[in-house]
This record gives sequence, C-alpha cells and structure tokens, in this order.
Amino acid sequence: MSSEFSGLLTAAVFLPLAAAVVIAILVRGVRLTRVVAGAAALAELVLSAVVFLRYDSEEGGVQLVDRVADWIPIETFEVQYFLGVDGLSAPLVLLTGLLGMAAVFASWGIKVRVREYFIWLLVLQTAVMGVFTALDFLLFFLMWEVELVPMFFLISIWGSGRREYSAMKFLIYTFLGSAFMLVGIVTLFFMTGTFDMTELPREIAAAAPIIPMGVIFTLLFIAFAVKLPVFPLHTWLPDAHTDAPTAVSVMLAGVLLKMGGYGMIRVSTAMFPDVIADAAPFLAALGVVNVLYGAVVTLRQTDLKRLIAFSSISHMGYVLVGISSVAGVAGSVSPTGLTGAAMQMFTHGTITGLMFLLVGLVYDKAHTRYIPDLGGLATRMPVLASAFLLAGLASLGLPGTSGFVSELLIFLGAFPVWGWATALSAFGIVITAGYILWMVQRTMFGPAKERFGSVRDATVAEMAPIFVLVVAVIGVGVYPAFVSDVFAGGVESLIEALQDPGLLALR
Repeated sequence: MSSEFSGLLTAAVFLPLAAAVVIAILVRGVRLTRVVAGAAALAELVLSAVVFLRYDSEEGGVQLVDRVADWIPIETFEVQYFLGVDGLSAPLVLLTGLLGMAAVFASWGIKVRVREYFIWLLVLQTAVMGVFTALDFLLFFLMWEVELVPMFFLISIWGSGRREYSAMKFLIYTFLGSAFMLVGIVTLFFMTGTFDMTELPREIAAAAPIIPMGVIFTLLFIAFAVKLPVFPLHTWLPDAHTDAPTAVSVMLAGVLLKMGGYGMIRVSTAMFPDVIADAAPFLAALGVVNVLYGAVVTLRQTDLKRLIAFSSISHMGYVLVGISSVAGVAGSVSPTGLTGAAMQMFTHGTITGLMFLLVGLVYDKAHTRYIPDLGGLATRMPVLASAFLLAGLASLGLPGTSGFVSELLIFLGAFPVWGWATALSAFGIVITAGYILWMVQRTMFGPAKERFGSVRDATVAEMAPIFVLVVAVIGVGVYPAFVSDVFAGGVESLIEALQDPGLLALR
C-alpha cells in the first residue's frame, strides 16, 4: 500500500504536543510558559480552520490524508499511521481548535505548577484531535486512551472539592469502556484482517463473523456510551465537571463528550448498519431517558457547574434520538436526523464551552458558584451577563442561535420514524427553558447584593475567547449551512449503506 503525506493533519494533531515538549524542556518561568501555550493554541486554531476550509464538501470522501503504511512493522498486523478528515470529522477538528484556544486562555489564572498544567492541557488537545482524524482503528484507540492521562492529572491536581475521587471515577469508567472497545477492535481485525476504518464497513459486510455482530456492536457501543454519556453510565460526568478546573470543564463538555457521539456515528452506524437499524428503538428510548432525566435532575441543582453538567447529559440525549432515525421509514432513511445529531455535537460544544467559561469567570470574581448566594451581577458585570444570557438562550434552542438549528434537524429527521419518542424529547426543551431562565434570573438579575460591590466585569483578555465562541454560536445560528452542509455530505455514505431494504422495517 502506497503512502500519502500532505502533512497538514499531522501538524494539526501534533502541534500542541510539540509545544508541550518545548515547555517541558526549554521553557522556564510562568510568563514564558503562558506565551508559548497561548501561541500554540492560536496556531492550532488557525490550523484547524485551514483543515475545515480546505475540506471540499462537494467532492466528499476522505481528504487531506496523511498515511504511512506499515507504521508498526509487525508481520501479522498491518497497522498504519493513517489520518484523514471527511464531512463528519472536519467540523469537529474546527471545534477542537476553538475550544482548545478558549481553554488555554481561560487558564491564565493558574498559579500552581503552571508549566506542568499547560503541558497536560496541550497533550489533551493532541489526543482529542487525534481521535477525530485517525482512520486506523488501532491508532484511533491509542489516541482515545492517551486522553485519559492528562484528564486524570488535570482534575486530580488542579481541581477542587473531591478532586481525587472525581478523577479516579472518570478514569475507571472510561478505562472500563475502553477495555470493551479493545476487545471489539481485536475481534474485528481477526475477522477482516485490517484496522483501516475506511475499508472496515465493506470488509465486515463480507466477513464471516467469529462471534455475533450484535455482540461486537455492543462491545464498541459501551465505550461510546460511557463517553457520551448515556444513562445509566453517566454518573462520572457531574462529579468530574464540578471538581475540574474551568478550562478542563470547557474541554470535557465541549469535545470529550463528542468523542462518544463521533464513535457512534463513525463506528456503530457506518460499520454495523444492520445491527444499528435493529437497535434503533433501544437508542430512541435511551435518548428520551437522557433528555428527560438530565433535564429534570438539572432543575434541582444549586451549583452552577453541576447544573451545566446535568444539562449536558440531557442535550447529549438528542444525539441518540438523531442517530435512532437510521431505522428509516418505508425502506428509506433520511440524512436529516444523522446530520442533526452531528450538528448537535458541534453546537453543544460551542454553547456549553462558552457557559463553562462564563461560570469560571463568575466564580473567579464572585468566589461562589452557589446559585442562592448569587444575584444582581448584571449591574456589576454587564458584558459577562449578556454573554451568559446569550449562552443560556442558545442552550434552550432559541431561533437565531446554533442550538435551534441542531435540535430542529433532529426532530425533523426522527419524528417520521419515532413520533412519540421525538415528541417526548421535544418536551425536554420546555424543561430546559425552565432551568436556564431560572438560573440566569437567580444569578444575573434581581437586586444587587452588597457583597458583590467590588466585583468587576471581564477584562479585554478574558473577553477574547468569549467573543470567539459567541461569534460561533450566532454565526452558525444565522447561517447554519456553513457547518451543516459539511456534516450532510459526511453522512451520505452512511445513508447509502442504510438504504438496503433488507435492513429496514416498514414503519
């Protein structure tokens, strides 16, 4: 197999790691560490934007390939260094660059072990970028696992509250999910003789199964369900969010959860179209449970970070509902639901990343996240309050914001297939409106409190990443085709596999 190497994706994946190595070996001093990390984050944002803009959605398929055949020269294994993007992954590369930049600049206030902190944060960005671009299944798994290490240290060292407990809980849940994934990957290799994720769908369809396909599907799906997360495998998320530093919460909610949804579409849907068509009713039910359970539990939260964490569980339920539309109607599968699920990953990433960034700033200035103790902050920090209100309205799906677009696509795609399930999930928006408006009113409005008399608004430096994310939220809301057309092209090949009448039941 010949090698291809454009170098762009390799640069995008490993630039943060290179900056981490430079900080570890050459950099001394807090100020220079921040400068190097900030420069790397800005360069990574530029690279991720170049990747997204260079992807030709009309041509489709895998593009910007970096491939080295026989990357790991083992006689019985063909392991490639294989990076590439398609319509599904290109927007998520851009999302990672956006939130990586926001996370680095949100970390300017870190005072303890600063060099080590930025090293781990940059390694985390490399791992996530690698997951979204790897097209060799073993390389995908390696990047998936690398992400665990920086996350564990970032939470356990720089977190708050029960940080060691939360970090260990995150590690155990994710590592157990990864163990199931590894068994599934190895089984697929012995069935097909390849780790190439572009060839696996075709090879799996032609292979004689070693064990039932439903079992392999379940092994892989468990790993993705833990990461998304899907009820009842969700309990690590609120603890991790509550105790993580602000920047880590931004990355966790913004891109790490999306690894689960990405895996469900890239692997579970593309490689097992017959199995996922049969499992679609179960996915729809799980999606409804996630949406309603997450929303109802969110209503009871009094900690700002914990509230947004549970709201993420609810919003990730919409991804499941969108994916469940692959069951199709009358022998036909619409790409709308899958496109909406992919859009939900992108839009939720920017909205929730923005919300965690704002909560971190509120905590830094007011020194509390306890909602009953807050109030009247809009008079002291009008810019932050305006951004907070915008993020909340986008989260509940206000037209004109990116949150509306993704949820609308999901409902349009899923309703013809699962009418009642879609209606129940749509009711989740009503609950979302309740807790979002309640949170904004209790924290930002009402009479001003004397204890916040010295609180000041965000500085220009603090507003820079907020401005970038606000532009993303409004920009996609006003002109969604900028992202949705790329995602739609990415799911076309999946829809072709799902159109086989033998895989679809008349509904």
